[in-house]
Amino acid sequence: MNRPRRDSKWWGWGDPSNLPELDGEALATLRERVGQLSPSPRAVELEGFELPPPEPLPRALIEAVGEENVFAGLEDRVRHSTGCGYADLARLRSGHLDAAPDAVLLPPDADAVKRAVNLCATEGVAVVPFGGGTSVVGGVAPLRGEHARVVSLDLARLRGVEVDSRSLTATLGAGLRGPEAEAELAPHGLVLGHYPQSFEYATIGGFAATRSAGQASSGYGRFDALVSSVRLIAPAGDLRTLETPHTAAGPALRELVVGSEGAFGVIPDVTVRVRPAPRVRRYEAWIAESFEAGAEIVRALAQGPGLPDVIRVSDEEETEVSLALSGPRGVAGTLFGGYLGLRRRRGGCLIVVGLEGGEESVARRRALAVRALRRGGAAYLGQSAGRSWEHGRYQGPYLRDTLMEMGAMVETLETSHTWSRLGELHAAVGGAIRDSLDGQGTPGLVFCHLSHAYADGASLYFTFISRARRGKEVTQWREVKRAACEAIVAHGGTITHHHAVGRDHAPYMEAEIGQTGLDVLHAAKECLDPTGIMNPGKLLP
Repeated sequence: MNRPRRDSKWWGWGDPSNLPELDGEALATLRERVGQLSPSPRAVELEGFELPPPEPLPRALIEAVGEENVFAGLEDRVRHSTGCGYADLARLRSGHLDAAPDAVLLPPDADAVKRAVNLCATEGVAVVPFGGGTSVVGGVAPLRGEHARVVSLDLARLRGVEVDSRSLTATLGAGLRGPEAEAELAPHGLVLGHYPQSFEYATIGGFAATRSAGQASSGYGRFDALVSSVRLIAPAGDLRTLETPHTAAGPALRELVVGSEGAFGVIPDVTVRVRPAPRVRRYEAWIAESFEAGAEIVRALAQGPGLPDVIRVSDEEETEVSLALSGPRGVAGTLFGGYLGLRRRRGGCLIVVGLEGGEESVARRRALAVRALRRGGAAYLGQSAGRSWEHGRYQGPYLRDTLMEMGAMVETLETSHTWSRLGELHAAVGGAIRDSLDGQGTPGLVFCHLSHAYADGASLYFTFISRARRGKEVTQWREVKRAACEAIVAHGGTITHHHAVGRDHAPYMEAEIGQTGLDVLHAAKECLDPTGIMNPGKLLP
C-alpha cells in the first residue's frame, strides 16, 4: 500500500458501483410520508472541489515518517477531511469545506507512528488518527485546536496479525478493515464476530477507539468486551496493558484507552478474544403485536437463558417503512399479507432473530428463544425474511446516498436506557425529532428499533428521513440532533450507545459523567497529551 486508500466514494458511502434505486411503490410511500423531493445532485466533481490551502509541514516531521509517506494532494486531503455522517456528506456534496488536514501521513509501521506523534508534539502540529473514516459523529474532523497545522494520521498500513489459537486471542493491527481481519482469522478456523453496519470499511483501531458495538453484540459482545489488551502511543510515552483475562491491579487502564476517540494517543494494535467459526448461522423473522410486546419478549430473553446473537425489534413505523421500501412485492407481497392475516396480524412490529454457533448450541438456544417469542404473542415469519435482513445488513448507508441524491435528509442516532424507562425514552426522543422536523417545515419519517439487549436494558436506534432544506442542510440537521440529544439527556439516557463521542457528542459529556468525571478525563488528557495535539475537540468539551 503506497498511498492512502481510494476505493470508496469520496462523496458518499462505500463501493462506488453500489447505487441502489427505489421502485415505484417505495417512491410513492416516500412521497406520501415526506412530500415531494427535489433532486439534489453533487455540486462539483472532485477536480473542482475547494479546500483551504495547506500549511507547510516542518521538515523534521516529513523526515520522521519519510517523504514518500506524506500526501498533500487534493483527493487525499478531501478523503481525510470528514467522516460519513449526514452532515459530513452534505458538506462534501456542496463542493467545498472550511477545514481540511494540511497533509495525510501514512506511516509504514508503529515505530513511524511513534516518531510522527513525538515530532508533532515538539512542533505543535495537531494529529487526527484516521482508520476507515466511517465516523458519523465528527470523530475525524480535522480540528486544529490551538495549533496552526493539522495532519491526518492514516493507520491503514498497520496490518500485522498474530494468532494464539490455544488462548483464543489474536493481536490485530489497527489498519485492518473488518473483512480483512476476518479473512486473516479464517484459515485458523476463527472469527472475531464484530459486525457493525460500517463493517466493510471500519478498522480494528476504529472499533477500539470508538468503543464500537456490532449487530451481533448480544452474542459475541461489544468490542470493549472483546479487547484482551491494548497499546497506546501517546505524546507522553507508550501505555500497554497486560495480555491477561483479568487483573485486580487498580482501575482498568484498558478501559481508559478503549473509547478514547484518539484524544489521548494512537492505538497501533489490539489483542482481542476470538472464537471458533460458527458451523451454523440461522436468521429468521417474527412479528410482534406491538413495540411494547416485542420489547417485553427481548427483556425476557435477556434476563433468562437463550438470548440470540442478534435480536432486533422494529417499532411500528420502522416495520411499515421497511416493508414499503424493501419488502415483498407482487404475489409474494399478497402471500405475506395473507400470512399475517391468518395469524390476525395487521401491522405489528418486525423482530429479527439471529443465532450462530455449533448445531447443538443453535438448536438449544433457538428452542429457548421460540418459547419466549410464542409466549409473548409473536408470529413466525420464516427464515426468508431473516436471511433478507442478514444479506442487506450493510446496505443502509448506500440507500442514504440514493435518498440524499433525491433531496432527502437521512440520519441516525442511538441511545440506551434501563427496561423500566425504555418506553419513556422511545416516546420522548421520537417526539422531539418529529417536533423539530415539523417546526422547520419539513415533516418526515421517524422510526426506531431496539437492539443490543442486556439484562438491565437495551439500545434504541433512531432513523429520520425528511425533505432537506436546500442550502441549509447542516443547520437543519443540527437543530434536529440538538432536540434529540436534549430529550435523551432530560430522560436520563446515554448520549451514545455505540457511535462514540466525537465532535458532535462532546458538548453533552458533562450530562453523561458529571463535572468530576470530566475533571478526571481532562487530567488523563493532560498526562498523556500535555501539548494537546491529539484529536482536538473530540471526546472532551
